[in-house]
Amino acid sequence: MENNLVTLSSIIVAIIFVSLAIFQELLTLGFPLAEFTLGGYYKVLPKKLRTISAISSLILLFMTVVVLKHAKIFNGLDFLPSYVLMWVITIALGLMTLANFISQSKKEKYIMTPLSAVAFLLCLYITLA
Repeated sequence: MENNLVTLSSIIVAIIFVSLAIFQELLTLGFPLAEFTLGGYYKVLPKKLRTISAISSLILLFMTVVVLKHAKIFNGLDFLPSYVLMWVITIALGLMTLANFISQSKKEKYIMTPLSAVAFLLCLYITLA
């Protein structure tokens, strides 16, 4: 049963990460969604920050691979230290949840905080299982 919960949790986290990667790409393309990120200071990300958004989307896709690899859903890339990387991801998500919670942007606070909190709790479960 525990293995099934790890698998389900990993798939949910992967969906969250891919969704956030798509969101980051929309920001990169100039869609007016920036109120949901970076403290909500912008409606459309300035061109200088769009590069950061593009890099973030690649990092999120890498995180997706790590989670799926750690849960043994994805085979390959055996050189990746998935256990260590899962802890890095989990700690980063915990910090992101706190940052989202104290954001000046209500949109970021009320949308991104629960999303990152769910991802954090699921990653914590996956890592400890």
